[in-house]
Amino acid sequence: MSAPNAVPAWPVEIRLLKDRRALNVTFDDGTAFSLSAEMLRVTSPSADVQGHSEAQRRTVGGKRDVTILSVDAVGNYAVRIGFDDMHSTGIYSWAFLHDLGSNAEQRFKDYLDDLAAKGLDRDRPGS
Repeated sequence: MSAPNAVPAWPVEIRLLKDRRALNVTFDDGTAFSLSAEMLRVTSPSADVQGHSEAQRRTVGGKRDVTILSVDAVGNYAVRIGFDDMHSTGIYSWAFLHDLGSNAEQRFKDYLDDLAAKGLDRDRPGS
């Protein structure tokens, strides 16, 4: 966890892999992450996925093979990612991407646990 007045990490490179199944992000603090399209899609910061409260948060199944169609700058603070399932409403701030990369293993484990608890899986869509 960073100090309250710490300057947030800033991306120095964002690269979509040729197969469109991952986004590589390198930050000026020396960290670099390969974020899978599936992870980015199921953790989308959009209201569609996150809801407006924890009670409204959705667990999205069936996204194992999702790919990224587009990565577009939003001002100088984020990117909007478009996926081949036509989801494109999430705005991924630099801080969100850094946090996602830093905590990817635990976030993905939590996602798998949520899927299992709700009778969903990575291959079949569900809500």
